[in-house]
Amino acid sequence: MSYIEILQSYNLTALQWTAIGFAVFLLGLSKSGIKGISIIIVVILAFVFGEKASTGILLPMLICADILAVIYYNRHADWGIIKRLIPWMIVGVLVGVWVGNDISEIIFKRLMAIIIIVSVIIMFYIEKQKSNGIPKNKLFATGMGFLTGFTTMIGNLAGPISNVYFLAIRFPKNEFIGTAAWLFFIINVFKLPFHIFIWKTVTRESLVLNSVLIPAVVAGFLLGTYIVRLISNVNYRRFILIVTALGGVIMLFR
Repeated sequence: MSYIEILQSYNLTALQWTAIGFAVFLLGLSKSGIKGISIIIVVILAFVFGEKASTGILLPMLICADILAVIYYNRHADWGIIKRLIPWMIVGVLVGVWVGNDISEIIFKRLMAIIIIVSVIIMFYIEKQKSNGIPKNKLFATGMGFLTGFTTMIGNLAGPISNVYFLAIRFPKNEFIGTAAWLFFIINVFKLPFHIFIWKTVTRESLVLNSVLIPAVVAGFLLGTYIVRLISNVNYRRFILIVTALGGVIMLFR
């Protein structure tokens, strides 16, 4: 099929195209540092394409946005944290590949929502007590790394989990964004072969659709970098906590 025929084969309405464009624009915003809005992106794409198919459509867009974030925030990455989390994230991804076809999506969403909400409550407590006890616990880092890898493979829902961890270790704004950029670029590239060869959710047709949506990702990223520069570290932490909590509530009741 030709390029146009492939796009037409999706049979998308004008409203659906608008929703998809808005979702990938939000993706650009998210990767620029406006964290916590990833759940909205996942919900929109799942509504248009279905739960599993949407993960394959979203993944190449995530990698595209990750590349922009890595280029822009590269100097702020904390490689010590990346090296600590990546092995457990890889384990989480592999477990996600193994159980991904069998796990109940309803149970998964409810479980993740509860984990996110409880994590945010813990973070609010840490903020109030000015405590640094939890982040130094190796089991905490291991668990958060595994959950991040597992949730990113199953439904691209790792954002809230990683947000809680980076807030817990009290990352400044730019280090938060730069470290997350490299972390998710590495893990999303690692996920790609599984989506192509095992789940078969990334196809020639889905990549054609992705190519049309790239400008919206770039536009969202550019606007987001401008907004992030205007936000102080304190207000940035508060924003991420509130939006992450809202994301958990949305996931619980969607």
